[in-house]
Amino acid sequence: MSDFVAKFLIAGFALLAMVAPGQAQDRTMGPAVPESRAQISLSFAPVVKQVAPAVVNIYTRRVVQIRRSPLFDDPFFRRFFGDNANPGMPRERVQGSLGSGVIVRDSGIIVTNNHVIGDADSITVALADRREFEAEVLLADERTDLAILKIDAGGKPLPVLQFADSDSAEVGDLVLAVGNPFGVGQTVTSGIVSATARTQVGISDFQFFIQTDAAVNPGNSGGALVGMDGRLIGINSAIYSRSGGNNGIGFAIPANMVRTVLDAALADGVIIRPWLGADGQTVDSNLAASLGFERPGGILIDQIFPGSPADEAGLEPGDVIMRVDGREVIDPQGLRFRVATAGGEEGVPFSVLRDDEELTLYVKLAPPPEDPPRDLIQLEGRQPFQGVEIGNLSPRFAEEIGISPFEKGVIVLNVDRRSPAGRRQFLRPGDIILQLNNDRIDSTAQLAALLEVPQEDYLYRLKRGGQVIECGIIALRSFYCR
Repeated sequence: MSDFVAKFLIAGFALLAMVAPGQAQDRTMGPAVPESRAQISLSFAPVVKQVAPAVVNIYTRRVVQIRRSPLFDDPFFRRFFGDNANPGMPRERVQGSLGSGVIVRDSGIIVTNNHVIGDADSITVALADRREFEAEVLLADERTDLAILKIDAGGKPLPVLQFADSDSAEVGDLVLAVGNPFGVGQTVTSGIVSATARTQVGISDFQFFIQTDAAVNPGNSGGALVGMDGRLIGINSAIYSRSGGNNGIGFAIPANMVRTVLDAALADGVIIRPWLGADGQTVDSNLAASLGFERPGGILIDQIFPGSPADEAGLEPGDVIMRVDGREVIDPQGLRFRVATAGGEEGVPFSVLRDDEELTLYVKLAPPPEDPPRDLIQLEGRQPFQGVEIGNLSPRFAEEIGISPFEKGVIVLNVDRRSPAGRRQFLRPGDIILQLNNDRIDSTAQLAALLEVPQEDYLYRLKRGGQVIECGIIALRSFYCR
């Protein structure tokens, strides 16, 4: 820093102290501005030395098959070039990708993004001291875009990052982003928290992110976002960019969400999230005006699942949820995050507006029930739904596959591309089959039994993308939907 810049900054800070001497002298008013050249020269180096050893580089490899051009299977082409045409063309190739991770247990437990490891055949973790280890996946959660890995470092304890309470992060807090952008090696960038509780991002099912202007680039995914105390605030997950580079907006998964996935991985490797059993909509400006609210905010409850924790706690349709455990909620994504990260076996306090009166209801969150059992089967036989995998919907199964727990019926999970339904696409994954001919479909067993009876024509009703459509299959040859 030049003497001119330093003198300019010191003069500016002195002027601020003269304008507001009370704030400059009273440290209880909050963080103070620097008042000397020594303070201007403060460094993040101590925090970096504390944090950097616990941030790792992750390299993945995946072998993918290369489909040969159909031209080489053409009899006319093979007549001239033989069966070994284009012998030098490889039938498979190796795809590599890179990212970052954070050691959170000294036994070798690492947190990263799910999209970093993807469908990798092998995962290599490189520590800050350049040692490398093969990693195994303990849990991969696509819905939160988090994955938990484990390495064996020979029994020696590894450096770790401690979790911070991510709810304590405030806009304006200084943060550091540590990762491996572009594969150039471990890199540290600084910035501030530019927003909290970002929910309209569309990156994962649980949209609730800490936004930062610290430079985050490809390869930083899975790396650490830390505060000035060296604790983990979040896992860097995505950037907002039109060019692929950093534009000053990065998103990190809050540490409180990371902790819930980590706990599941270290327990039995299965994530069973708490369930509220209520559905609602954002109280926007129009809805707020109709309800007589001074400002928008909260979630207006539309429906309650019978026997759910919300029902047991006394929540009713028409209630407006304002806060969960003292934290404001303004949209369904925020409510879902608060429910997913709520801890403890005691009831969680929900602040609710009902008939202009604010109530506090204690909700004992519980795992969603699997009633009816999912009963996954693949339909067989000479009928149009051959090769289609189906399952019964329940609140728990719906939660696992990321759809509303209020959906009921039989859902299509997979369609064999070689089957009639796959070739003609009259059934697609995610379709909910509501009716076949004149029978309402309530279970997979019922649907399978109905399809065992030979038919010339099939009429069926399904729900696709939130809309109910009527479809028909005529003589097993043609079909229509309307």
